Amino acid sequence: MTQLPTLGSEEWCVFDDLGIPAIKARVDSGAKTSSMQATNIKVVMKHGEEWVHFEVHPLQDTRSITIPCEAKLVDRRYVKSSSGITEERLVIRTPVRLGEDTFEIEVTLASRDTMEYRMLLGREALSGRYLVNPAASFSQQEISDAELEGLYKPHRPSRSGLKIALLASNPQLYSNKRIMEAAQGRGHEIVFLNVELAYMKLDARSPEIRYRGGNILNEFDAIIPRIKPAVTFYGCALIRQFDNLGVYCLNSAEAITQSRDKLFASQLFSRHDIHIPITGFAKSPNDTRDLIKMVNGAPLIIKLLESTQGKGVVLAETNKAAESVINAFKSVQTNILVQEFIKEANGQDIRCFVINNKVVASMQRQAEKGEFRANIHQGGSASPVKITSEERKLAIKAAKVLNLAVAGVDIIRSNKGPLLLEVNSSPGLEGIENATGKDIADSMIRAIEKKLNYQPA
Repeated sequence: MTQLPTLGSEEWCVFDDLGIPAIKARVDSGAKTSSMQATNIKVVMKHGEEWVHFEVHPLQDTRSITIPCEAKLVDRRYVKSSSGITEERLVIRTPVRLGEDTFEIEVTLASRDTMEYRMLLGREALSGRYLVNPAASFSQQEISDAELEGLYKPHRPSRSGLKIALLASNPQLYSNKRIMEAAQGRGHEIVFLNVELAYMKLDARSPEIRYRGGNILNEFDAIIPRIKPAVTFYGCALIRQFDNLGVYCLNSAEAITQSRDKLFASQLFSRHDIHIPITGFAKSPNDTRDLIKMVNGAPLIIKLLESTQGKGVVLAETNKAAESVINAFKSVQTNILVQEFIKEANGQDIRCFVINNKVVASMQRQAEKGEFRANIHQGGSASPVKITSEERKLAIKAAKVLNLAVAGVDIIRSNKGPLLLEVNSSPGLEGIENATGKDIADSMIRAIEKKLNYQPA
């Protein structure tokens, strides 16, 4: 009996007919059919037959290289993904080269960009040809980083930088202008997209995002979302659509939504042992007095669930005043949180700016005289501050719990130690850049470069 050659758990595949010089595949004997990550999949008629046009980003963890491909459509199949979702996939048949062997295989085109490997090699391709040794890798062919760079050099785009979109509402805001400047300063192309002027096409085969006048937005490497509260729902829908198209979003829609819901965020913090001021939430007005007592009575803070920049936050100095304010909010069906007042903070808090699990800058904010809340948008002042290791860990953990790559984390110093006030998913840059002298906008752009494995020329 002839001994079959061996494959490892991952191998390099070459698709000469598709113009793909090398793609790393996970050898998956648990999957029947081989599959390939593909985007912009379209079925066209060619000589009276159905063909498929599609694009492949063959290198893991980067979308900087795109290979346009076409192949004859041989089938449509319903495939259950590893997450349990059944979807229709188009099937092509094409030669594959592993080492010195070339043979035809069927490949399903997966339009989702969440595959760890760009290619899965299924058992139909393996049966009768190879044995699999899960402990080995690249048994048929080794390709070094230098060799891979040489193979893909002709396919690298001529532009020197990334193409980035800033998804926001007002291009004149300090933060938005600074981000645009920082991206341009690092050699990238960046455009401003008004959230409310973008719209989307939901379609399994060819989803799209279009912009004012019908321009299709399909060339971005990354999106920087800075969504104002009034358009959170629509803005997050756009972010999800960009994510479905394989565009990296600096903060995900899920993370932004969680951070904007103060009740849900507080529950997540409690679950992960992150200490916050004692907080209460109730529906019935009959529970108002006990709710006040539960957070140690007045003075206390009353917050709207989706407030930002200090708006929708009220200090009630007596139990009677607290009861009146709480019941007034409830009478108009407005959801609020009731929170203990940390008197010893003396109108001060700390803003930590977190990028990719690192505190890149921190400032202390002091409330204006007569105010209880330290907020620069309401007349407060800011100065640089040296935070403790405990405060640093708290800020990083809070951002991580919400899965935010970029976050403004507000901390208050109390007699019980540092307490988390809230986390902002679109933190402003003006106050903290002016107070600390740090170039936060540049750090945000560098975070995108690192995520996309971009190397400046």
